Parts: sequence; structure tokens; C-alpha cells
Amino acid sequence: MLRITFRKKSLKLTALTTAVALAVAPMAATAQENRGPPVLRDAETEQLLREYTRPILRAAGLEKQNIQMVIINQGVFNAFVADGRRIFVNYGAIMQSETPNQIIGVMAHETGHLAGGHLAKMREQMAQAQTQMIIAMLLGAGAMVAGAQGGSNSGLANAGAAMFSAPGEIIRRNLLSYVRQQEENADKAGVKFLTATGQSAKGMYETFKRFTDESLFAGRGADPYVHSHPMPSQRVAALEELARSSPYWDKKDDPALQLRHDMVRAKISAFMERQDTVYRRYPLSNNSLPARYAHAIATYRHGDLRSALAQIDALIQQQPNNPYFHEVRGQALLEGGKPQEAIAPLRKAVALSNNSPLIEMLLGQALVATGNNAYTDEAIAILRAAVARESEAPLGYMQLAMAYGRKGDYAQADLASAQAAYLRGDSKTARDLASRAKTRFAIGTPGWVKADDIVSAKPLPGQKSN
Repeated sequence: MLRITFRKKSLKLTALTTAVALAVAPMAATAQENRGPPVLRDAETEQLLREYTRPILRAAGLEKQNIQMVIINQGVFNAFVADGRRIFVNYGAIMQSETPNQIIGVMAHETGHLAGGHLAKMREQMAQAQTQMIIAMLLGAGAMVAGAQGGSNSGLANAGAAMFSAPGEIIRRNLLSYVRQQEENADKAGVKFLTATGQSAKGMYETFKRFTDESLFAGRGADPYVHSHPMPSQRVAALEELARSSPYWDKKDDPALQLRHDMVRAKISAFMERQDTVYRRYPLSNNSLPARYAHAIATYRHGDLRSALAQIDALIQQQPNNPYFHEVRGQALLEGGKPQEAIAPLRKAVALSNNSPLIEMLLGQALVATGNNAYTDEAIAILRAAVARESEAPLGYMQLAMAYGRKGDYAQADLASAQAAYLRGDSKTARDLASRAKTRFAIGTPGWVKADDIVSAKPLPGQKSN
């Protein structure tokens, strides 16, 4: 279920945080209605990324921190950390990583930032820089006053004026130097974590080397001290030496893991790229499993449901226990206007995926979409279980609201609608719905308290309060 949605927490970052968190290149951030960049949700892709990062987080001592993977709807290569609880990765980084080891290396680097507490330390540096700037300005003003008292041509007056501009550049260079050191430390930590988990750092090196080669021309003549990262050639040379010292330098990815990686890349291509682009990347002559996966998804997305179902059924025949093939079949039927037929494959997908909440939400959506009241209680039970484990997906609350409305429970319907609106970033609608929900619940009940929390909640960063 590859869908675009919005996170409860704003992804709008300050320039400082972005500078600290960048792994390779700045994110080309886009905003929709001032809600921050949308994210992609897909059970298969998120599960693979969790498996990629789990051993690294364990080696870093962060396994119990519940670090989440967030897939950004951006085609450029980038990954970053922003709040100490999430690793953000553009879908473009997954698409451009030809091997699991390459994206795992980037995740190891970002884990290095988390383990080093770089975000908190950078905030401290910024606070110190602000103090230094204030002091410099005061000293500069004092020198100008002294110069004025000594005569209009006094050298002190000129020196004071210079002090207003010089400290800013010095402080900026100091901050950027600190960021460069953090990047180097994250590289070292990343290699350490990879080695501790018996993995090669070659993919990490290959990724950074590729971007170094692409940026060599643009980097010529530039002042290395105004870069937020070390000069590429210097950084990559140091990384190569460190990576080659690992006994796992030549270790290859497991073929089964490589296949799963290729399957996710094919899925992302089919959902995110134009149909002609998909078929250039995966021509019809390519009969590999990833290519057939891409073909099946692209076919259903462009209107040929019957042909798509035949292709998906062939995939299921080859891998009958692959939950994501059943999920795609259910999603194709649901989006093709056949919710009743979508129920069976989605039930199968839920069972095979160990009750993935995102797939449960899709099943709940199919149950609701049938319009059959006999499914209402089941839909509510499934959707409540899903949002309990995946609380930041608006889809679950939207479908839950529809199910409650069908049952005539308008208090719960308003509350669920308010929660969905809040997660989408629509604070005004969320407050209006929550206020109405409060009038339907008895004062002090759990539903009333949740509604009151939404009414009292401050708008998310970047949102209007009206």
C-alpha cells in the first residue's frame, strides 16, 4: 500500500538542523498547504528498512529507543535525522541504491548522528554562537563610541564598524567546521556499527564516492571552510581507508536480501514514476520477478485491472506466502471499485504479514467500502487495533470515522474525524470536529478527554491558528 500521507510532527526543519543532518545532499523540500513535505507509507518498504537498521541500532545501543523510519516523497538522494527519534530517507535514496549495502551504509551514517547526539550538541553550538555574536556587537559598538569621542577620524571608529561584520563570518566558519567534524564522526561511527554487525562498509563508500565524482567540477575553487561537509575528496579518502580496514570489506549482500531490495525498488518505480519510465527501467523483455512486479503494478495503476490481476496471480503462484503480492491484489481490486473482492486477498495479506497495521487499515477500508453493515463491527475492531499500533496514519482514523458513522456512533465518528484532520495538519477542522465530539461524550470519559486534548492542542509548526 504505497500512499502519500502526512506526519503529525512537522518535517519543516531549520537551516541549522538540516546542516547537521545531511548525509549526502540537501533535500529539495516541497510544501503542500504549509503542512510540510508529504511522506510515503508502505508496509513492505518500511519493513525492509527496519530490518536494515535493526542490527545497526542494536550495535549503537539505540535498539530500545524506537527509532522510526520515515520515507519522504522526494526523488533526489538524501537521508537525514531531525529529532533524535526518526531517520528520514527519500524514496530516491532507495531507488538509487543498487544494493542493500549501499542504503544500509547511509543508514549507518545517520545512526552515527543519532548515537553521537549531534543535534543536541549543534543546538548548544548555536546558542554559544548567538552569545558570541551579541558580545562581538557590544564590543564593536563600544569601540565606535570610543572612536566618536576621540574624533571622527579615529581608527577606533573604523575598527568598531569592522567588528560588526567580521565576527559573523568567523562564527559561521566555526559552526561549519563543527558540522564537518560531526560528519566525519558519523562516518567513523557508521563504519564501526557495520563492522560490529559483520557488514561491509563498501556500500557506504561507494555511495559517497559516487556523489564526490558528480560534484568534483562544481567544487573546484571553492573554499573548503564554507562547506557544511568536509571537501568530498578528503572525506571519501578517509572513509575508504577506514572502510577497507574492516575484515568484511569484500562481504556481499545475501542474494535473498538483494532480491527483496530489488522488489522494493521495482514497487517504488511502478507507483512513483511515469508508465513509460517504468517500462524503460523494466522492459517487457525482462522476465525477472522485480520486473514482473513493476509491470503488474503499473498495469493496474493505468486502468487495465483484468490484465493486472492475471499478472499478480502469476506472482502469487510463484511466491504464495508473500504478503505484499496479496496486498497489491487487494489494493488493485479496491481501487478498481471491487471492495467486496478485495477483502479475501487483504485478509490473507494481514495474516501473512503478522498483522501489519498499514495492511489492516487497507482491509478496514475495503470492509467499509462495501457498504454492507454486516462488516461494520469487524471494520471497527480491525481499524482500532491498527491505529493503536500505528497512530500517525490518517487513513486509519478516516475509515474508522466512516465505520462509526455507519453504526450511528457520531461521538466516536467526530473524534476519529478530528484525529484524522489533526494528523493531516488541518488544525482548524480538527478543533471544530473535536469541539462537537465533546458535546456528544459525557464529561470526563476517555472520548471526551481525547477530544479536549485536540481542542487544546497547539497548531503544528507552519500552520495557521485560525
